[in-house]
Amino acid sequence: MDELHKRILAEKENVEIALGNLKDAMARNEKTVIELAAIATFLHNIYNGIENILKQILKSKGIEIPESSTWHKELLNLSASHGIISEKLSDQLYEYLTFRHFFVHAYGFMLDEAHLEALANNIPWILLQFMKEIEK
Repeated sequence: MDELHKRILAEKENVEIALGNLKDAMARNEKTVIELAAIATFLHNIYNGIENILKQILKSKGIEIPESSTWHKELLNLSASHGIISEKLSDQLYEYLTFRHFFVHAYGFMLDEAHLEALANNIPWILLQFMKEIEK
C-alpha cells in the first residue's frame, strides 16, 4: 500500500470514529447545549477529515493547495474541477463548509438543534458518496 492510501485509510478510520460518536450523540433523548455542542464537534471533525483527504489527493496529483483566506472553499472547487469529487457533491459539502465556519467562529449556545439534526441526518449518505467518488 502506498503512502497516500495509508494516509487516506487513517483519515477514513478517524472519520468513522467521529461518525459513530455522532450517532451516539444523536441518539440521546434530551439534547441540551452539551449534546448539541458534541454533535457540532463531531460534524466538524467529519468535515475536517473530508478536507484532509481532499488535500492529500490534490497534493498527490501535484496540485497546490491554496493558502488564501478562502482556501477551504477553493479546496472544494479544486477537487470538483479536477474530477476528484462531483460538482453535486461539492455543492452538498459546501453546506458543511459553511457550518464549519460558523462552528469555529460562534458560541456553543448559538447552535440550532434543527439545523444540526439536518446536517447529522445527511452526513452518513454524504460520506458514503464521498468515499465512492474518491475511490475513482
